[in-house]
Amino acid sequence: MKKPYVILIGSASGIGKSTIASELAKELGIKHLIETDFIREIVRGIIGPDYAPALHKSSYDAYTTLRQKEKFEENDEGLINAGFEEHASFVIPAIEKVIKRAVDDFDDVVIEGVHLVPGLINIDKFKDKASIHFFILSADEDIHKERFVKRAMKIKRGGKHLEYFKENRSIHNFLASQAHKNNVPVINNTEIGCTIKRMLSIIKENCKVIIFKHSVDFLEEVINIILTKYNGRIVDVSYFLPGFSEPLKRKVNIYDPKDAQRFIDMLNSNPKRKNDLERLYNLSDNIHSHKICAPDKQSLDKMINELRKKGFIYEGDLSKR
Repeated sequence: MKKPYVILIGSASGIGKSTIASELAKELGIKHLIETDFIREIVRGIIGPDYAPALHKSSYDAYTTLRQKEKFEENDEGLINAGFEEHASFVIPAIEKVIKRAVDDFDDVVIEGVHLVPGLINIDKFKDKASIHFFILSADEDIHKERFVKRAMKIKRGGKHLEYFKENRSIHNFLASQAHKNNVPVINNTEIGCTIKRMLSIIKENCKVIIFKHSVDFLEEVINIILTKYNGRIVDVSYFLPGFSEPLKRKVNIYDPKDAQRFIDMLNSNPKRKNDLERLYNLSDNIHSHKICAPDKQSLDKMINELRKKGFIYEGDLSKR
């Protein structure tokens, strides 16, 4: 039986999560779209400001209610993030109740909001009954600032709201850091279409294991085809080494072209690391496999056809090697 979708999309204010959540819900045919701000308002009606002052502040200025601020002397980000965590911690239990209700009722749901903090919300307990996916959206600082200002003006929260970009940027960095620590995908929201496709390549599991044959020198081109051109994902890599009955397999889960480019740049600037990888490639006669995924079957087929046309796919019989 198909499990219901539960899609969680978190980010700091001004990254574009509401737009992405709406577009993704349309793409997946999900009718239920919930903002955590609404859940927070319900919780505020139950828990008063005397008991939870941080809850009754915004996510970006909740730190002003913290006691023992002196612990964070000369650590503004630590103070901001501690206040944000306390603020979000009051909302998380209610979010988990919403998820449980959706799962119990077999309803697909997209939940978006700043309160979705990796490490605070426990999604593992829903994995048996739901196809649950958690994403954190990010953006470069200049893009974030531009969107933050536009959003503030659009919802008529100029003035004081605009003064808190530094705090929002701190929350952005904190969420990304928490995501990396908890194996939650961080999607760089550069353009709506690309962001949706990258998320779909993780959600939809349109994947196939492909045997490749190419040298390290062509790694960048292969990555660009999969990640940049088709907004795909490389799940793992397996090397077929002589004398081993099983391939040497490593999970990589690469979906962000910027992360991939950083890896390529590191190889090009570090001869030892590049030589080590080249030795591994040479030992396997440049033959290795990747599980690759795409946003949809059509994109996956096009991706594979292009890789084959470029000569990157091994057409031989591995059993005869």
